Amino acid sequence: MPPAAHVRRARAQSKKGGPLDTVSESHEEKISQLASLTGADALAAMGSSAAGLMSDQAAKLQAKYGKNLIQAAKKKSPVLAFLSNFTHLMAILLWAAGIIALVAGMPELCVAVWLVNLINGCFSFWQEHQADKATEALKKMLPSYVNVIRDGQQSQVLAEDLVPGDIMVLAEGDKISADGRVVRASDLQVDQSTLTGESNPVRKTADAVLETDLTAAETPNLVFAGTSVSEGNGRVVVTKIGMATEFGKIASLTQNMEDSESPLQRQLDRLTKQVTLFALCMGIAFFLLDVLFVHNGLASSFIFALGMVVAFIPEGLLPTVTLSLAMAVQRMSKRNALVKKLSSVEALGSTSVICTDKTGTLTQNEMTVNHLWTCEREYEVTGVGYAPAGDIEGDGEKWLAADNNELRLLVAGGALCSNARLVAPEEEGGRYTVLGDPTEACLLVSAQKAGLTLEDLEREMPRVRELPFESRRKRMTTIHQLKRPFEGASRIAFVKGAPNEVVRLSEHVRCRGEVAPMSDEMRERIMAANDGYAANGLRVLALAYRPLCADDDSIPRSMSDYTPDNIECGLTFVGLLVMQDPPRPEVAAAVAECRRAGIRVVMITGDYGLTAVSIARKIGIVQGEHPRVFSGVELEKTSDEELKEALKGEVVFARMAPEQKLRVVENLQQMGEIVAVTGDGVNDSPALKKADIGVAMGITGTDVAKEAADMILTDDNFASIVHAIEEGRAVYANIRKFMLYILNSNVPEAVPSAIYLLSGGAVPLPLTTMQILTIDLGTDMLPALGLGTEPPEADVMSRPPRDPNEPLLSGKVMRKAFLWYGMLGALFSFAAFMFCQIMNGWHPGIAMFGVGADLDPVYVRATTMALAAIVFTQIGEVWNCRTETASVFAAGLFSNKQINKGILFEIVLIVFITLFPPFQGVFHTSPLLLSDYVFLVLLPPVILLIEECRKAIVRKKNHIDRNGVALSQTPEKR
Repeated sequence: MPPAAHVRRARAQSKKGGPLDTVSESHEEKISQLASLTGADALAAMGSSAAGLMSDQAAKLQAKYGKNLIQAAKKKSPVLAFLSNFTHLMAILLWAAGIIALVAGMPELCVAVWLVNLINGCFSFWQEHQADKATEALKKMLPSYVNVIRDGQQSQVLAEDLVPGDIMVLAEGDKISADGRVVRASDLQVDQSTLTGESNPVRKTADAVLETDLTAAETPNLVFAGTSVSEGNGRVVVTKIGMATEFGKIASLTQNMEDSESPLQRQLDRLTKQVTLFALCMGIAFFLLDVLFVHNGLASSFIFALGMVVAFIPEGLLPTVTLSLAMAVQRMSKRNALVKKLSSVEALGSTSVICTDKTGTLTQNEMTVNHLWTCEREYEVTGVGYAPAGDIEGDGEKWLAADNNELRLLVAGGALCSNARLVAPEEEGGRYTVLGDPTEACLLVSAQKAGLTLEDLEREMPRVRELPFESRRKRMTTIHQLKRPFEGASRIAFVKGAPNEVVRLSEHVRCRGEVAPMSDEMRERIMAANDGYAANGLRVLALAYRPLCADDDSIPRSMSDYTPDNIECGLTFVGLLVMQDPPRPEVAAAVAECRRAGIRVVMITGDYGLTAVSIARKIGIVQGEHPRVFSGVELEKTSDEELKEALKGEVVFARMAPEQKLRVVENLQQMGEIVAVTGDGVNDSPALKKADIGVAMGITGTDVAKEAADMILTDDNFASIVHAIEEGRAVYANIRKFMLYILNSNVPEAVPSAIYLLSGGAVPLPLTTMQILTIDLGTDMLPALGLGTEPPEADVMSRPPRDPNEPLLSGKVMRKAFLWYGMLGALFSFAAFMFCQIMNGWHPGIAMFGVGADLDPVYVRATTMALAAIVFTQIGEVWNCRTETASVFAAGLFSNKQINKGILFEIVLIVFITLFPPFQGVFHTSPLLLSDYVFLVLLPPVILLIEECRKAIVRKKNHIDRNGVALSQTPEKR
């Protein structure tokens, strides 16, 4: 629709007395329409005027549109949320296990199992209660009061009472309470980082904007709720309030995002169903075998079968998972990653794609001048950040401003034509901070590296006037009084801005200490240098000056008459100031680590595409010649099928809006990826909430981003995410180690019992039900929990991301547990049982066991020996389970203190229940001989050495060293 049509429509709408918001057009069409109007016509379109709304008019509009508030989403009942932690399948199994222990005459074990369930449920509820406060954080970001024009007067009203058509009066430092169209501006600059993620202040204008390919955030005459005024002042007519604002849309996206289960939660659900089915089947099988083959009574067969059901239920699974996650959280906190939800740790370990923003995460968020260019030479500026540490080098030498006239003019002009200030740290080793535009702040740093200070420059050339930057002119000018004449002038104007604009206005060039006419050849040379820097993603500003001589008739006599038209002409070009937000030095190595681990990194930034690709290439995210670059506008025109196809290759997303970032994340998840997302602004919160793992920045992150995220980086560093992924992978590996250890003890419990049943009772039952429960709920528990504290193995980041559909209890784990570790344990324990029996005169056909007090003493000693043999073989097995292929000696046999404590506990426990009469009656045990203990002590090293031989064969076959790392990897990659 042409501008004239916009005006006619707006005026017609205002005659009806309603704001433009009521017409049935899409949000973006209405925004575009208002942006293309003049300030007066925009007011008319919103049913307002320069005098603002009348009070009665505002009241009617509030009745129609409601309060300017971020609405809270309905929350789940706390009671239901609490109870849900005790009614999932694994919890029900634990309740049932307690009942079985109670029926079996073991009330103390029943209490222990139920306490485990209660502790896990309460802890899970507390984690969930702490996790979701995004709406409250969103509300805190909106100011309580705002200055408006109503009834022709400026007054202060509650921010929640704003209505479409109100005129907000904005000043430096104000937070903006609603979306609006600027109708008056004086050097108005707005910090939109909460919405865009980019920290550079954005200049706003009251002029009409006719471009149609701009996003809302890019439109220079629009402002948004949740942002703030960093400089200048202005007036804005309110166009959107509450949930209709861009801020409100983000809140709505965040609130309506359903919490999805982590991969671990899904696997635990699947595992619980598998274990339940398996345990019940085993129980039924053993019950039928006991009845049909041994001909025991139904009651004793039922108790026996219940014992086998309990034996196959991993009672320690939930506490082990919790402990594994908690230990990983502690390790991660020492590596600058704070985790809010324990389940998020494992989700990190499953991550296959990281969607990361650029500013502050991959880069240092500190603009730095890295090159200076004059017609004489190019200078390289060393040092990064706002600390004035570094040198200016050129032609193999170090330079100061005093060494070269053009260099002095370039750095001095850049520092003076600036409104930023550097603030030195209060403590030694602290960081320099910036007041004002970061782009201008880095110009001050380059001057200091050249040996100049802003204080000395301002004394030498005090500012007398400023012509502020305007997006239309693309330049800024400051006029200074000179203490000493320069080129016959008592004043000088420094002009800083876009190179093509500054060069166009330059009639002369400063080179080798002299001023020469600007030739076409020189213009081409300057622009070629600019294009070369820009192609590498660097930001370039040009600097020129003009001596203001008293005898120059083109210059007004009064400074109040200085305008861009009569000052910004006849300029003398000095040089180019080249800058960038430098990548963090450790990020390239972290990205390489991700590649080695099979994790893709996708950059999604609010910055421009060229800059984004340049940074992506420098740190290794992009390696191909022609990566696909999507702008926000282009993404809007792309179908989901096309987007998914593009996501299979190297791709960079630039100038992204919040809903667009969310769309990228959703498409990746639909492709089966486990997605981690980083962010720091309000604009990132929907994607953070939607991601499998949301990672917020702790230093620069807003409260909204932190509340929506699952993890917070205290150093805002991408490398910390990689460390967290390593810990997450270790968690899953530890849970698998736990499963391997717990399941392998089931075999020496089940196989001898099966032999007893299949022999019709001819072979004595090696273990009683009480002894089986002793192993599962007593001796096995603490060593198994110790496996949950294992640190990451050396090769954990050499493995590809785990398939989220791969079951926790995989075929490989079951084969290893049942057919290898379990059979070793069954062989040694059954051998110990039969040896003890045979040495005391038993042979097939002799029944040597009874019930309760009638148990045969020889049989009791034999079952005690079988129980102790299982315990001691499990000592060797817990060492074996610590590593998958690496030698446990490389990790340190006794390096895991929790496992050492668990081993000590089970040895003490077996001694107690065999030596002390009260325990002997409960667990059907008797004292063992010294020769028995000699046999038992030999079991762990034998089990350990057998497994070490197997692992050595596997390592040789797969060409990996004793640490489990592929021999083909370089030491650096290790």
